[in-house]
Amino acid sequence: MATPDVLPLRADVTFTAGKRETILDTWRQQIDALRSNVRYNAEVVGIKKDAGSFTIRIGDGSTIQAENVVLGIGLQGNLNKLKCEGAELPHVQYQLDDPDEYEAEKIVVIGAGDAGIENAIALSKKNGVVIVNRSSEFSRVKQGNLAAITEAIKKGQIQCYFSAETNKIEEKTLILQTADGAARIACDRVIARLGAAAPRKFVEACGVVFPNADRSSLPEVSATYESNVPGLYIIGALGGYPLIKQAINQGYEVIEYILGNRIPPADQPLLEQLFSGLRPASVEDVLAEIRDIIPVWHSLNPLQLREAMLDSDCHVLAAGATVFRRNDYTSSFFSILRGTVRIQIDADDPSKIVTLGPGAFFGEMGLISGRRRSATVLAASDCVLFETPRRTMLKLIQSVDSVRRTLDQVAIMRQVQMHLAPGIPASELKELVETAEIQKFLAGETIFMQGDKGDHMHLIRSGSCTVSMRVGGRDVVLSYVPSGNYIGEMALLSDMPRAATVKAAHNTETICIKGDVFKRLLDRNPALKSDVEAMFLQRIKANEQMQKQPEAGNIIEFLLAQGVGEGTDVLLIDESLCVHCDNCEKACAETHGGISRLDREAGPTFATLHVPTSCRHCEHPHCMSDCPPNAIHRSPGGEVYIDDSCIGCGNCERNCPYNVIQLASPPEETFNIFSWLLWGKGPAPGEAMAYGKKGETDDKAGHADKAKRAVKCDMCKDISGGAACVRACPTGAAWRVSPEEFMSLATLTG
Repeated sequence: MATPDVLPLRADVTFTAGKRETILDTWRQQIDALRSNVRYNAEVVGIKKDAGSFTIRIGDGSTIQAENVVLGIGLQGNLNKLKCEGAELPHVQYQLDDPDEYEAEKIVVIGAGDAGIENAIALSKKNGVVIVNRSSEFSRVKQGNLAAITEAIKKGQIQCYFSAETNKIEEKTLILQTADGAARIACDRVIARLGAAAPRKFVEACGVVFPNADRSSLPEVSATYESNVPGLYIIGALGGYPLIKQAINQGYEVIEYILGNRIPPADQPLLEQLFSGLRPASVEDVLAEIRDIIPVWHSLNPLQLREAMLDSDCHVLAAGATVFRRNDYTSSFFSILRGTVRIQIDADDPSKIVTLGPGAFFGEMGLISGRRRSATVLAASDCVLFETPRRTMLKLIQSVDSVRRTLDQVAIMRQVQMHLAPGIPASELKELVETAEIQKFLAGETIFMQGDKGDHMHLIRSGSCTVSMRVGGRDVVLSYVPSGNYIGEMALLSDMPRAATVKAAHNTETICIKGDVFKRLLDRNPALKSDVEAMFLQRIKANEQMQKQPEAGNIIEFLLAQGVGEGTDVLLIDESLCVHCDNCEKACAETHGGISRLDREAGPTFATLHVPTSCRHCEHPHCMSDCPPNAIHRSPGGEVYIDDSCIGCGNCERNCPYNVIQLASPPEETFNIFSWLLWGKGPAPGEAMAYGKKGETDDKAGHADKAKRAVKCDMCKDISGGAACVRACPTGAAWRVSPEEFMSLATLTG
C-alpha cells in the first residue's frame, strides 16, 4: 500500500506498509493528537461558489463556509459493473467492506487490480477463493500485491483463471470464457472489483469541467492540483493518482500552495534527474512540451503524465545512433519529443524508409504481438526519445481508454503500411484505416468458414491462424499463418465464396478490413494490386500442393497441438535418423553446469517426428506471467532465459503448459582425481553424486540440502555456434524450427 517506494512521504502523520486496521488506528491517534477538526457522518450533497467563498451543503441541512475546498473523494461512489447476464443477481457485489464477515464460502473475485488482489487474499483465509484475470498476467498492480497473489496461487490458497472473460452469472454458478473454452465455476458469491469512474454528476454540479464525455475521463487540474474552479482543488484518485502515499503528499502540497508556499512536488527531484539531459528546460517546461507534442500522452492529466514519465527512460541520441535492430526481442514503447528517426522497413531494400518526427511513437507492434522487432530504427537527426516499459504501457492501455484508442488508430495505420500496403502514403489509406475494426478470437475459434461470402479480409495483428479445407470428407490443414500476414484476400479478388476455413491457432487479434474499401485501394494503386494478385496466385499453388500431400497437413496439425504455433524456436527430432545416443542431453548438461534442460525421451511423436521436452521460447511466454523477482527475460536474440535472481518459487514451472521447466538444485561437485590426490579438494572416489534424471527425488540425486532454482533451455544464447543439442547430434536428427518454417518442413516430411 505504501508505494511508490522512491517517493518521500510529506505529512505530519506516518504511513508505512501494514494491515489496514493498524494503519487506520495509527491515523486516528495522530489526527486526535493534532486536534484536527473532523465532522463525522457528514454527507456532502453540494458545493457552490458565490462571491469568492464556497458554501458546502451537508445532508442534514447544515452548511459550512470555506475559502478553499480540497476534493479527496476518490472514485468508489461510482463503481463499474459487469456487463453480462446475471450481473445484478443478489449474490453479485461490487465492493467488500469487511472480509471477516464471510466464512466457508466459495467466492469468485473478478478483477486483477490491486483491490481485487487484496480482496482475494483477505477472503482466502476463511473461504475458497477463485480470482479471474482477463489478461495473461497481473500487469496493473503494485509489486507487493503481485508477490502476494503469486505466492497464494503457488500454495494453492487461491485458484486463478487467466485470459478469462465473464460470460454469464447464474445462481450458484459463474460461466467464464477462457482460452480453452467455457468454464463453469460453482460459487456462493461473486465479488467484482472492476474499478470506478468519477462521480461525474456531483463533480460537475460543483462547476468542475471534464475534458471529454468518456466515462473514464478525469477532471483537468493544474500543477498545483487546482481545478477550473478557482479555490477548488482535486487530489487522489479523482485527480488520476489512486495511490495513498501520492494522495497524502498532494494533500500536504495543496495546503502549502493555499498558504502561498510554492514548494515543489515530492517527485520533482526524480523528474529533474530524468530530464537532466534536456537542460536548461525546467521539469514543468518539459512536461508541457511532452503533452503539447506527443498525442499519446496528451490525454493524460499532469499527475498521470508525471507518473508515466517516472517509469520511463529519457534518451538523448546523436544522429546515426541505433535505437533497436530488426529481430531484436524487446518490447518497450518509444515516443519522440524532438528530432526524427528513420525506420528501415525492408531488410532487403535499404531505400524503403519511413521517417517519423516529433509526436510520433514506435515500438507498439512488439508490444502488441510479442514477436521480434520488425524493423531497424536509427536516429535520423539528434533526437530525444522516451522509452516506456511494457508493463507501464499495458497498465495505461487497460486503464486509460484514450491511450488505448490513440495506440490502436496509429497501430492500425502502421501495420497496414508495413504488412499490407508498403509505400502507400497515409492519406491514401485513410478510408481503409478509419473503417477497419480490431477483432479478437480465442484459440480454435473460427474467423471465417469455407463457403462463406468473402466481403472482408483480415490482417493478423497478433497470434496466428491455420488455413484448412474440406477434402475427402475431412478437414485438411493447408497452412499456418503467423502475425504480420493477411488472410481472406482470395475471396475478395475472385468474387467467389471462401475457398478455405481459417481458425485462430491460439489467442489472436486481427484488423478486419472491409472488402469494398480494399478493392478501391487496389484500383487506385496498380503496383499494390499486382503484389496482392501475385500472393493470391502463390497461395493457390501452395494450396493445390498441400491437397496432394495431406500428410503434411497432419504434421502441421500435430505441431500446433504441441504448442509450436505460439513458439518462436522449437527443438524437433527425426526419429528415423535418431540413434538414441543421448548426445543431445549430454551436451546440454555439459553446457549448463551438469543440469540438462532437455528430456529427449519425453514428449509426443507423430510418424517419425518427435517433439522432446524442451522450451519453445513462446512469443508470449507463460513462464513470465508471474515471476516475483522478474528473473525471466527475453534476450535480443529471442531466447527466453532465467537469471540468477530466481528464488525457486515454482510459478514458472506451474504456468508452463509444456512441462519444460524444472526446479533443480545445483549439481554436486564431480570427482577430480588430481584435485583429490594433490590438494585434498572435492569429493573422494564414490562420493560424487550425478545429477538425477527428471522425476528422481532430491535425496536420490544427493543434493536435498541445496536451494532449488528454475532451469530451462536458454538456446545456449551465450555460446557461439548455436544450440549444443543440435551441434552434438551425430546424425543430424535434431534441429530447431520456427513456425514460419512449417510449410517447408511439412513439404519435406510429406
